Amino acid sequence: MNRISKLMVSAAAISAGLSPALPAFAADSELTVFDWAGFEEPSIFQGYVDKYGDVPTYAFFGDDDEAFQKVSSGFKADVTHPCSSAVQKYRDADLIEPWDVSKIAAFGDIDPKFLNSPVFKDDKGVWFLPTDWGVSAIAYAKGEVPDEDVASLDVFVNPKYEGRISLPDSADDVWSLAYLATGVTDWSDVTDEQFKAAADWLREANKLVRSYWSDPSEMAQLMASGEVLVAWSWNDGIAYLKDDGFDVGFQREAKEGSSTWFCGYVNMKDGPGSEEKAYDFMNAWLAPSSAQGLLDAIGYGHSNSKGMAELPAEEVADAGLGPIKAPILAQTPISAEQREKQLQEFEQIKAGF
Repeated sequence: MNRISKLMVSAAAISAGLSPALPAFAADSELTVFDWAGFEEPSIFQGYVDKYGDVPTYAFFGDDDEAFQKVSSGFKADVTHPCSSAVQKYRDADLIEPWDVSKIAAFGDIDPKFLNSPVFKDDKGVWFLPTDWGVSAIAYAKGEVPDEDVASLDVFVNPKYEGRISLPDSADDVWSLAYLATGVTDWSDVTDEQFKAAADWLREANKLVRSYWSDPSEMAQLMASGEVLVAWSWNDGIAYLKDDGFDVGFQREAKEGSSTWFCGYVNMKDGPGSEEKAYDFMNAWLAPSSAQGLLDAIGYGHSNSKGMAELPAEEVADAGLGPIKAPILAQTPISAEQREKQLQEFEQIKAGF
């Protein structure tokens, strides 16, 4: 069984196991991690495994909105792995407490740009420990899609690819795509006119979409099978395809640009497990040595500047993490009102309205 097939089996089990919001991968019962599928790879937090001889118990989610709904409905975890734009919701709902950074050995090595927001760090403490970052860009089957077709994000509204396109089932990612396609590179203060233009573009793209993927392995499987030729993808879907020898392109330099994002961990209030183990887990995650494991396992960059500096430049570039000469929309925190507006409009668009 190849890597994509294994991940698809895992994703199916996760989907089935998570419907009641129960742990899908039980191990160390004293630490429950609520996470994206793929991050249970031990090489990312090897120090924890070395100390305790086991991995944490994992429960998985498919996107930030699903994760927030589960924890706000009572699912208990010790740490949760949201992306930056979702952190404000956790704070507003009083679900998290600050980290004691005096217990985080590598806190000073976190690239400061990842903490440059009062949502993450204020006079009450540090609410979010950034760990990983990546990009959303055009994945395409190189044998069937010419490079010139992906020189623009308009490939997603090109009738030539009707029924051969996949987009993420994630409001943040589809709106980053739609804003970029309509000339917006900063989503922190969009006008009503910009929102409408992006929504109109997304409605046109929706007409051509074969499916919305909820897990990168699902996207990779769709492309490997030939069902999908073009997708809006994260780095890990590309990594899975390359590992299985599929000739995939990752176009970050479409003329309208691509998107970047970063994620990290929050400390859940009243977690059921060991607070000491939660800190040991974060120390293992933030160690410089975990950067190579993260890159190898799922193709993401690390928040630890020292760890990133130790990575071979050619491996970083091959993962699609190098500098580009094109616009970038950074998925930074936005207001709860704007995020909810985008989520509701996306649901309407998917439903055909």
